[in-house]
Amino acid sequence: MNRIDATFKSLKKQRRKAFMPFIAAGDPGLEATAAILRAIQARGVADLVELGVPYSDPIADGPVIQASYQRALAAGVTPQGILDLVGRLRSEGLALPVCLMVSYALVYRPGVEDFVARAAAAGIDGLIVPDLPADEAEPLAAALAERGLAYVPLIAPTTSAARRQQIVARATGFIYCISVAGITGERTALPAQLADYVKGIKKAARVPVCVGFGVSRPEHVEAVAQVADGAIVGSAIVHRIADHSADPPEKIAQVVADFCAELAAPLRR
Repeated sequence: MNRIDATFKSLKKQRRKAFMPFIAAGDPGLEATAAILRAIQARGVADLVELGVPYSDPIADGPVIQASYQRALAAGVTPQGILDLVGRLRSEGLALPVCLMVSYALVYRPGVEDFVARAAAAGIDGLIVPDLPADEAEPLAAALAERGLAYVPLIAPTTSAARRQQIVARATGFIYCISVAGITGERTALPAQLADYVKGIKKAARVPVCVGFGVSRPEHVEAVAQVADGAIVGSAIVHRIADHSADPPEKIAQVVADFCAELAAPLRR
């Protein structure tokens, strides 16, 4: 069983919701990313991890994550370097499910089947591809299914009913429900209509539904957990990494693990 499926199955038995931090791989360096992943597993403060693959023109990311990607690219971080890192961490005992958030250009360039094969060999559990239209996703979804990886699509408030049905039918692992139209970033409050929006998706979904974009505080995580199967926090974590980018990897990892513990606290009660 895929690690994503096994995790959500276990959480359901425990009547718990998932906490999923987003980490921009390679910011401020791959060793910092490695230290962060080790720390959040050791502390038990995350259920899954979303690992962002740096790209020069990310379609859905706000200024905080864009800046983190630029720092990683300037440091020479590559998709293969990230896969090699995950493979090394798996050999060391990393057991958390890892989803890659990756631009389709980086998947298409070497060939879909080649990229998926290398991701599977490294121990990646699923792909989130924000710039791949739903009606063009079948080749990637099929390649992922063949290797036992999840195809995790995104649904936004602006997604039409017809497109939503198409997305839900193809999803495996979980569905990434975007809380607000627009780009990633920290927000002071979640949309008032979030509950109805997520409930509508869950009625049709065959897999868990997780909410991200604008989720940045413990109270946001708690609110999301009332209606969804998991909460994803990105920009707020990346912001803290940026604030400590000059620190040693172990210090950065401690800061991130402490913040993840704070964010996930409402789900651990």
